Amino acid sequence: MAGLQRVYRARIKSTQSLGKIFRAMELIAASRIGRARAAAAHQRPYANALTRAVALAASHVREEIRHPLISLRPEVKRVALLVLAADRGMAGAYTANLLREAEGHAAELEQAGFKVDRFVAGRRAVSYYDFRGVPLKKTWLGSSDAPTYLIAKDIAETLLDAFTSESDSPDAVGELHVVYTHFWNMVSQTPRIVRLLPLQLVEEAEADQVTALPPVGIEDDAAQVFPLYSFEPSPEGVLDALLPRYVRSRIFDCLLQAAASELANRQRAMHTATDNAEDMVRKYTRLANEARQADITQEISEIVSGADALAASL
Repeated sequence: MAGLQRVYRARIKSTQSLGKIFRAMELIAASRIGRARAAAAHQRPYANALTRAVALAASHVREEIRHPLISLRPEVKRVALLVLAADRGMAGAYTANLLREAEGHAAELEQAGFKVDRFVAGRRAVSYYDFRGVPLKKTWLGSSDAPTYLIAKDIAETLLDAFTSESDSPDAVGELHVVYTHFWNMVSQTPRIVRLLPLQLVEEAEADQVTALPPVGIEDDAAQVFPLYSFEPSPEGVLDALLPRYVRSRIFDCLLQAAASELANRQRAMHTATDNAEDMVRKYTRLANEARQADITQEISEIVSGADALAASL
């Protein structure tokens, strides 16, 4: 029994140490998620204004538009799949859910006759693909929970170069799909797949406006009055300048959404781990007390038995 007490005390000590680590990670995630949500909120007005400008510029040239970022490329049977995952673990099923969604989408594309080129941001996803021997075109590491615009710009330029390459180039792709986790609130974050390139221009039935899809949170208000734009030197020239900026803005928005989702998942997972550690400490404390009581009872029984035996021999 004395050995059991030592075992339980060692487990109590190690579990308490883990509980402190989990609690610290929970507090760190809680302190960072506020900044991540604020960054996503600050990016949103710019993304919305840029989307409206792109939509209005495209509406003036929609009959004769031939921009490479809007034109379909049916001759290219390769698709770029950008996966935005986490650099660190301890975030519950965050990365697992994202990779499950990404691989399911990749399987659908391959069944449709496309070859998938994977571009990955986040060490957890890179480790996942390296372990399975899946080739990756390019990776970005070290900034999943605090992305910067420079990272978004690098990703966008890499993907734009692949999308605008000649059809016979080995790096050419006909479509760009992004898989990321969308942040709704502190409780709900869901993996999402969007086709970023080529841009789809769809005319709204009521407002008669051309909108670049997928949307970036524009309010669906048919009565909304849009500002009047004057394009210099021409709508085509403005569209040439705006579309690369639009792609960079969309990728940056996805990175910010993924960062907020990662931190929310980590905070929730570490809170649960802290509670579990406290439950284990209480369990081991009870078992240690039971072992101690059993030792005391055994010692008393041995003393009483010895006293009885000594008294009987006199």
